[in-house]
Amino acid sequence: MSKIIASAAIRGAKEIYGQAEEFLSKAIKEKGEKCEVKFPDTAFYFPMAYALLAKEVKNLSEAKEVLIFSKGLLHDEPAEKIWLPYLGDTLDSGVAALLCEEIIMALRYLYGQEPQKDCNGFFSDTILRTLGIQLVDGRMPGFAAILGAAPDNQTAVYIVRELQKRSIMTFVGSNVKGRSIIDQLLEEKVEMGWDTYIVPYGRDTLSAIYPLNWAIRGALTFGGHKKGEALKCLKYCLNRVFAFGMVLGELDDIKYATGAGAINMGFPVIADTDIPEIKPSGICTYEHVVKELDHKKIVSRAIEVRGIKLKITEIPIPVPYSPAFEGERVRREQMYAQFGGKYSDAFEYVKMTEPGMIEDGKIEVIGPELDDIKEGGSLPLGIVVQVAGRKMQKDFEPILERQIHSFLNEAMGVFHMGQRDMCWTRISKDAKNKDFKLRHFGVILHARMHDVFSAIADKVQITIYTKQEDVEREVKDAQKAYEERDIRVSGMTDDSVDLFWTCTLCQSFAPNHVCIIKPERIGLCGAYNWLDAKASNELNPSGPNQPVKKGQCLDPVKGEWSGVNEAVIQKSNRTIERFCGYSIIDSPETSCGCFECIVAILPEANGFMVVNREYSGMTPAGMGFSTLAGTIGGGQQTPGFMGIGRLYITSKKFIAAEGGLKRVAWMPKELKDALADKIKKRGEELGEPDLLNKIADETVATSAEELLPYLEKVGHPALKMEGVM
Repeated sequence: MSKIIASAAIRGAKEIYGQAEEFLSKAIKEKGEKCEVKFPDTAFYFPMAYALLAKEVKNLSEAKEVLIFSKGLLHDEPAEKIWLPYLGDTLDSGVAALLCEEIIMALRYLYGQEPQKDCNGFFSDTILRTLGIQLVDGRMPGFAAILGAAPDNQTAVYIVRELQKRSIMTFVGSNVKGRSIIDQLLEEKVEMGWDTYIVPYGRDTLSAIYPLNWAIRGALTFGGHKKGEALKCLKYCLNRVFAFGMVLGELDDIKYATGAGAINMGFPVIADTDIPEIKPSGICTYEHVVKELDHKKIVSRAIEVRGIKLKITEIPIPVPYSPAFEGERVRREQMYAQFGGKYSDAFEYVKMTEPGMIEDGKIEVIGPELDDIKEGGSLPLGIVVQVAGRKMQKDFEPILERQIHSFLNEAMGVFHMGQRDMCWTRISKDAKNKDFKLRHFGVILHARMHDVFSAIADKVQITIYTKQEDVEREVKDAQKAYEERDIRVSGMTDDSVDLFWTCTLCQSFAPNHVCIIKPERIGLCGAYNWLDAKASNELNPSGPNQPVKKGQCLDPVKGEWSGVNEAVIQKSNRTIERFCGYSIIDSPETSCGCFECIVAILPEANGFMVVNREYSGMTPAGMGFSTLAGTIGGGQQTPGFMGIGRLYITSKKFIAAEGGLKRVAWMPKELKDALADKIKKRGEELGEPDLLNKIADETVATSAEELLPYLEKVGHPALKMEGVM
């Protein structure tokens, strides 16, 4: 290593120390030594000081102790050229830089200066637990921290897209002469956030402590290491957190100092400028500092230097494909065409087939292709996936079918929501301009079905229908299969089983959401019942459906069990403490965004309404479906409101704690008609044989003022029940 790097890192550490000392002195003078100082939403105080020094920094006085320790790590610049065995002074300065950056950023929070505009700021423990585990179990192969700015916007976009394609979480920030890669991506309208694996941390180099804090907390959270176990924490980062720094544009002393801190953690630095290199290994797995002037090669060079092992499913489609795109939204102004939802008929159906009846890899589009649709238009869409295999079973059909959601979403420019005959898909203008076709849905599904379900899928054939008459014909076969699946579980009760099942499949959209699937309560997407979840677990024991031992029954009326609560705390990233499976008022189950229906309280009617996704009109709650969905979605627990699967409406456990189906005062006519036979049967069981006719719909009321007279006229049972609140 040349004297240039060592001198720059030591100078930079001293400069950062000076800023921290000045800022802390100011804060103590203005607020006093006992003033509380902290990062938001973390149990690790100042994470770097906690991990390396065992310091629980809670106030300015304790921050001063860390500052004093940091000063002892600063050294004079080297007088001669030095090599790797003598890097001690430089690495010490790197640690001092990180500790001082932590102080500065915490003080910024104290003074309301963080997070910066369009930036995430400090990464919470919730995010760490949601996504950090993917770093250490291999699903997310690594993360990159980019500092600076690319020579132009197109290069910036190219680099982050190359990282996205490899499922590498990318933190972007810092600047070169006031120009940040964050601004470059914003100008190109690149969607940033945790869902897309591109997270802006801050526009200055000091804020690069945020991704490094995230890494060190991985050692504490997932590695089980204790505060002050510095060497163990640093080795954990080296061996389990595959991160690297990428510096775009010229480096200054502060960047060198921050890079020296990162090297202590085993994270090499790759630059796109002609800087000195540190090639011998020692602290990092391979090289420590390297340069790559060709931006087309810089991502692959960084991956090589860090030793990241990639598992990329090569799918021959014209857009990038990666789990990094699963959370991407395609908004109306970005959309080229859409299918399903409230805009057209659409369905998805996976069915088991005899091997001799299909041809593996055969993909047909029967009807108009994407090129035949005008921009902004819609078409009906039917996706039929036929699967054959020696170990394939009918019970596995819905499990494979539900994965269509994730498989299609992982294509850049494709948005998918829902399931069965209640799905909704959008394709972006950018994807269309890259020559993406509906046929590519088949290409994706064929590849991913073989990749994920290779143990049972020997042959996969896909047919895509886009003519209305074809969709109407083929959906009948699918709907018959949906009904048969639902009947399989109809005779089971919650009391007849010892296990329930979690479902976290929708956490790509709602990270804190979890379904608890019971025999008498289907998943809110409507696609997974108890038997489906059981079969899914058999196929993928580490997948989204995990067994839940019921444990002690805490409340049989509300449906609360100790084992369920324990699972909910864990699976919701500790944001939800308890579920009452049969109540909508007391700790109801959470809602994501894939629910088929919404149940909402109507205090004036002493009851509830149910509205399905397909209904586009106004409801007596004063909100349409979309407004309600925006209010309760995202994994929130909202007493009085709840997303559900439509078959739960006629379950004996449907909001049983509040009186069940007799409380339903209103629902859209289409939903009433679809469930008419089941509602009649359930009404007779409840002693209300005319309940179906007593439930209002949009033909008689779309407001509370219209609803009450109707309910009084027909003698709706909810009006005679005890107060719902």
